[in-house]
Amino acid sequence: MPLQSRPVRPAPGTRLLFRWRKWDGGPHWVHECVYLGADEWGEWFGQAGGWRSTRPGRDFGVEVPNVTLLPPTGDYAATFNAAPGAYRVYIDIAWDLRWEGDEPTGIDMDLDVVDTRDGRGIWIDDRDEWDEHRVAYGYPAHIVEQLEALAVGLERRVTAREAPFDDATAQRWLERLAAFSGRTEAGA
Repeated sequence: MPLQSRPVRPAPGTRLLFRWRKWDGGPHWVHECVYLGADEWGEWFGQAGGWRSTRPGRDFGVEVPNVTLLPPTGDYAATFNAAPGAYRVYIDIAWDLRWEGDEPTGIDMDLDVVDTRDGRGIWIDDRDEWDEHRVAYGYPAHIVEQLEALAVGLERRVTAREAPFDDATAQRWLERLAAFSGRTEAGA
């Protein structure tokens, strides 16, 4: 179900978990987040520095605050990291990104679009994992074509810094995250 189909959203400032899974239903990343609100680009979530991101075999506190955009199309999640984070933008290509109860959830489809701050540039990452998993999991051919085209289009938009992949859009949401996370840490 596309994100815009969910009739009721949590109140901005509500803490929740965002749960990723793999195509076969296996667990993947779980991120501690706060719901920030929505704009013309979609719904926004944030993670303050130190909040947890876990998956089988990994558990860490995020080093810098970040905000994640979930567009109404439900086919990707774009994370924008505050400076000096190594990645300015990290986009997870997704499938079945939707609300399940009071939590967002989706299938991580392996392909990622990344934009680094350290001079390595912008590229589509994890093509090797994509190639391996599309065979192992049996991704349908029409989904493979759709998501490969999506990744190429997102890479172009990030390179052009086209909104919402510009710095100004993310900065507004990073400021909102700072206001909410300060209240959350103080026990509000």
